[in-house]
Amino acid sequence: MTAWKPPQRTRAAEELYRLAETDRAARPARYQLGIGAVELVIGRASRQHSPDEFGDQQEWLPALNEYLCSAEEDGQLNALGARSVQNTAVGRLRARAAIAHYVNEHSAVAESTLQPPIFIIGGWRTGTTYLFRALSRDPRLRAPLPAELGMPWQFPGDLSPEDRNKLLQASAEGHQILHILNPIMAAVHDSGPSLAEECVLGMGTTMRNWGFLATTRLNNYAKWLRTQSFAVEYAQHRRMLQILDGRDGRRWLLKAPAHTAELDHLIATYPGACVVHLHRDIVETVASGASLFATYRSTYSDHVNGLDIGQFQTEQTELWFRRALAVRNSAAAQSVTWLDLQYTELLADPHGALAQVYRAAGMNLPDIARMLREHHRHQPREGKGKHTYNAAQFGIDAGELRERMRFYVDAFSVSS
Repeated sequence: MTAWKPPQRTRAAEELYRLAETDRAARPARYQLGIGAVELVIGRASRQHSPDEFGDQQEWLPALNEYLCSAEEDGQLNALGARSVQNTAVGRLRARAAIAHYVNEHSAVAESTLQPPIFIIGGWRTGTTYLFRALSRDPRLRAPLPAELGMPWQFPGDLSPEDRNKLLQASAEGHQILHILNPIMAAVHDSGPSLAEECVLGMGTTMRNWGFLATTRLNNYAKWLRTQSFAVEYAQHRRMLQILDGRDGRRWLLKAPAHTAELDHLIATYPGACVVHLHRDIVETVASGASLFATYRSTYSDHVNGLDIGQFQTEQTELWFRRALAVRNSAAAQSVTWLDLQYTELLADPHGALAQVYRAAGMNLPDIARMLREHHRHQPREGKGKHTYNAAQFGIDAGELRERMRFYVDAFSVSS
């Protein structure tokens, strides 16, 4: 068995890592994690906002403790990783306060209505990004960009196109740095300031976010997270869309594999939504997801273990799929429209797959062929390299995994 190995770092990346370690030695507080970093993070976040604007501490303080302590105990982080965790915590608290401040100043926002969104969900690496970005070519749909998700209060629906473009251009630097640190990410999951991105980037203002686990080893936080209610987090998600919404008739198009774990909260928050559930061969789903996590985490840790990630990805996938199946089989599931799509179906006939989405969402079909041509021109398959991996790199036994996940495979007739 060939163990997974992290991508080789470029000289430019090595220099950034070296500078960060030097800075950590000189200014350790900037990289502190654990319980001792809680007050430090709150203090940093409070430089821009009054602590009162963070709202009920019980909504976010216990989660902040869990996140920072797990990062210290489990993360095995390099300096850039430690700094990223601390910055994430500060950023999410600031976002919490900024959103509350904006809504207080614009009270009508909280009362505004939204058309039922279209959500794309499923396991990691099941074709959600491809479907999402292809559909985002439709001008009747609104897919969010990374900067909008991170700072919705700076991109309110009534913002002028000129001001919006200036802010989007200013956000490009963060993406450039990530691609310098880990160039292979462009092949695994391309990102950029003008590429529609999954709405999990806008979540976590209660410090509850399944997306945090993609970039950082947070095993204790993950165990804690599975016991938590996301009701307030999804209320915040809706508030984010209300701020961003342009009241221009466009319908929100959103995607995040992490929604698969919280479908009860999603459908309670967005009754009438259309939920597109993608399914892929279970071995490919888990192995490709493990490769994604390993690649992401290798940016922020020098000690990523493929077997560890394979086990984590298997356990998380099973948890998410069991939860999803329970919700799908519940009476509450009738409050939304469901569409199940197979990954093989999407690849073999993307035109037909997109047409199914429009029919499920109750929308007239656009020129799908034009949309697909435009998407493939801007983002050709393997245009930035091929994502290569195999299950054995992550200690995944195909037969054992198929048996373990039979409850899911049989329920949705997932092809292998």
